[in-house]
Amino acid sequence: MTPFGIKIREHRAKRGISLKKMAEDLGVSSAYFSALEHGHRGRPGSGLIQQICGYFDLMWDEAEELKRLAGLSHPRVVVDTSGLSARATELANKLAETIGNMDEETIDWILHEIEGRVGAKRQKGPTH
Repeated sequence: MTPFGIKIREHRAKRGISLKKMAEDLGVSSAYFSALEHGHRGRPGSGLIQQICGYFDLMWDEAEELKRLAGLSHPRVVVDTSGLSARATELANKLAETIGNMDEETIDWILHEIEGRVGAKRQKGPTH
């Protein structure tokens, strides 16, 4: 499952809507929608995201959250480290090599560390 797929499934469950019914209502095949939820297809386009937001009557923060999750849900990520440091390239390769063997606790820890460090640097502002 992708972060986007999990959120869509939560909205469907909350409203008692089947995947097949939602796909039909949005004019897409249930096979496509299932593949989208499970991460077997690339992230959805902005038009479909807007349709889904309208379908669930999502406003403001909820709609922005769904758009954000869609952006984080591409199942086949390519990391271009050209022009970055050797350590950045090493990190990208090490992550690609080991992510399949990581448990959820480790993944959560790594995400928390990245978000915390990047967020702290943003709060300090430019360094000139």
